[in-house]
Amino acid sequence: MVSLEIIKSQLGKTLEGTNFSDLGSKYKGKVRDCYTHDGRRVIVVTDRISAFDVVLGTIPFKGQVLNQIAAYWFDAIKHLAPHHVLKVPDPTVTIATECTLLPVEFVYRSYMTGVTTTSIWYHYQRGARRFCGHALPDGMKKNQKLEKAILTPSSKAEQGGHDQSVSREEILASGVISAKDFDEAAGMCARVFAFGQEVAAKRSLILVDTKYEIGRRPDGSLCFIDEVHTPDSSRYWYADDYQARFDRGEDPRGLDKEYVRKTLAEGGYVGDGPPPPLSDEVRCEAARRYIALYELITGKSFVPDTEEPVARIRKRLKI
Repeated sequence: MVSLEIIKSQLGKTLEGTNFSDLGSKYKGKVRDCYTHDGRRVIVVTDRISAFDVVLGTIPFKGQVLNQIAAYWFDAIKHLAPHHVLKVPDPTVTIATECTLLPVEFVYRSYMTGVTTTSIWYHYQRGARRFCGHALPDGMKKNQKLEKAILTPSSKAEQGGHDQSVSREEILASGVISAKDFDEAAGMCARVFAFGQEVAAKRSLILVDTKYEIGRRPDGSLCFIDEVHTPDSSRYWYADDYQARFDRGEDPRGLDKEYVRKTLAEGGYVGDGPPPPLSDEVRCEAARRYIALYELITGKSFVPDTEEPVARIRKRLKI
């Protein structure tokens, strides 16, 4: 495990953003800087962290961890579904086939949990007994396992807006996607989520929920894009003491950015207005959790690259 001293030493050296005009047209997401040119997409995973659809600041080594966990999972799922990755030339960079994004997030959930306004628990505790078209029984408790994993799609908001949880019927009625594409993508996601849960269980983890992005390749086929089963797109809990903590009414121990969400929510911030600054303590603890998850999932020690990131990326990509 990377020492706290090394994490602290990176607090002032995080990769907040890039400007590589030589790589093509730039699109800046909440976490990724993407450059497109000649059918290729260069994805630079920065150290930015977002929650409640708002960029909150940076976390040391987050981009390196996120990109490498995504690379691990993309390789692991290739027998189940296609993906867009071509190569990973730098700890924070993925080069991929340029795809057209399907305007839906495919969110799979297997537990009654969450703190955001799109979460299943947020709606359930306010009396909802139907969520994204799925009937929910009375008497469920926070963090309880659902009878089966459910698909709860989310509409894609414009940058700065908030995504909305919706049903398959609502998505199809909006006309943003065909039933054929939706069902094909949903089937891909179901297979990959089940596989992800199996792998997590072997690592004494619970893959609680996740969201997938699906794109269309130039040949018309669908594939996974962006990231798969990372701590940004997924919620992970330790399996060993989940039941005991649930029985006591305690939250599970987690290894994902839910820690940052909960810290902000406990301080009264849930996405409205400018976010409060993240303390160095929170930034370091978040980094520790990201790194711990990388090591648990991959079975490898995380080796941080402390070289100045912009210069390193330019060197690796020869720009």
